[in-house]
Amino acid sequence: MKLREVLAANLKRYRLAAGLSQEELAHRAHLDRTYVSSLERGRYSASVDKLEHLSIALGIEASELLMRVTSADE
Repeated sequence: MKLREVLAANLKRYRLAAGLSQEELAHRAHLDRTYVSSLERGRYSASVDKLEHLSIALGIEASELLMRVTSADE
């Protein structure tokens, strides 16, 4: 899985776990909702600054957005 796909999956997972819509996350992170949507679909990559904004809005460390999740089968 490409790192952009890892970011997309993690961003959506953490957003849903926080009970946030894309619009609310975008507002909290001072980003556009369409940008958040594009990140979650893997269409865009994010700068370090944008990762920091998103992680603060989600209450997590920025590195968590880039961590590959391994399944029990691996």
